Amino acid sequence: MFPLHLSATTLATCLGRGLAAHHAALRTGHSGLRPCDFESVELATWIGAVDGVDAVQVPAALALYDCRNNRLAQLALETDGFADQVRAAVQRHGSRRVGVFLGTSTSGILQTELAYRARDASTGALPAALSYQGSHCPFSVTDFVRQYLGAEGVALTISTACSSSAKVFAAAARQMALGSIDAAVVGGVDSLCLTTLYGFASLQLTSTQPARPYDAQRDGISIGEGAAFALLERPDNAQHSGIYLLGAGESSDAHHMSAPHPEGLGARLAMEAALRTAGLAPQDVDYVNLHGTATPANDVAEGLAMAALFGSGVPGSSTKGATGHTLGAAGAVEAVIGALALTEGWIPGSPGTQALDPAMQLDYRLAGSSADLRTVLSNSFGFGGSNCALVLGKKL
Repeated sequence: MFPLHLSATTLATCLGRGLAAHHAALRTGHSGLRPCDFESVELATWIGAVDGVDAVQVPAALALYDCRNNRLAQLALETDGFADQVRAAVQRHGSRRVGVFLGTSTSGILQTELAYRARDASTGALPAALSYQGSHCPFSVTDFVRQYLGAEGVALTISTACSSSAKVFAAAARQMALGSIDAAVVGGVDSLCLTTLYGFASLQLTSTQPARPYDAQRDGISIGEGAAFALLERPDNAQHSGIYLLGAGESSDAHHMSAPHPEGLGARLAMEAALRTAGLAPQDVDYVNLHGTATPANDVAEGLAMAALFGSGVPGSSTKGATGHTLGAAGAVEAVIGALALTEGWIPGSPGTQALDPAMQLDYRLAGSSADLRTVLSNSFGFGGSNCALVLGKKL
């Protein structure tokens, strides 16, 4: 099933559009978070908003799918030449041999929120222009992307909260192993909306300050939005250099609807499974991009799982202090950041984190540094105990 070549990647977050913008921001320890100014939201919190989303114009043929989430997807697809590279792959493999596997949690729910404001005053009916299929439906973004790119292979959306767009890598790999497809567009898209901002605030999970993952004084997340994509292809026999997906591990500890297993059991199982499928031992990992949401419970649970598996022998950091927590897009965003770290030989720091929680027995990096990276692990853990870890590696 592995390895699979990441023959193209791209992303868009509050740090900017594209690989170069993210490399520059992460090298300087820049954060894209800002005080919440989204739509009509009145909350004392910080967000990671992507600039330019509202200016994107969806093609007329896909007007049914016009919503913030799909505009964000298109903005990322047209970055780093990604859409062109996928269309070239469609020509190589045939449209029915290229699949699309995307993760999201919000989908286009903002469109429904706006529609509720415009209900008929006498009947309460929603505007006729609202298209559930083209916006709110979780499959909307996948349907939009596959049509936009001309890919007609297996297409599905995974919505398992914050592990969604990590799990799509594993789902695509399984279909490629079965022979259903020869290539896959994988990724995640989540856009800001009132439901998540007010919903996470009601759970007392948002912070009034920029997120501080693994900090002794951490007290909650900063919600962000983002889109990230990768094109997975089987490696050419003559192809050696590049970044590869070496393994993926999934688990479901089902400990609680919103709280992680207190000892990080599911997180550890996912990491162990990822290493097992990659044929690697813990000491083979050079860097871990931690899930690191900056909530007290999540960071403790992940820290315990990390300590149990790696001790303090592997560097780790969370980049959510830079991008915010992009929820259903986080797995793909951080996988692409992991691939970028491998390409550039750079361990990202942890913007926002000032003093590491002394209870965490980890080699946690507050500041970025150059490093000879060959293997990176990326963690994504969602509500309900849905966990996924990905192993990425560089071949010279």
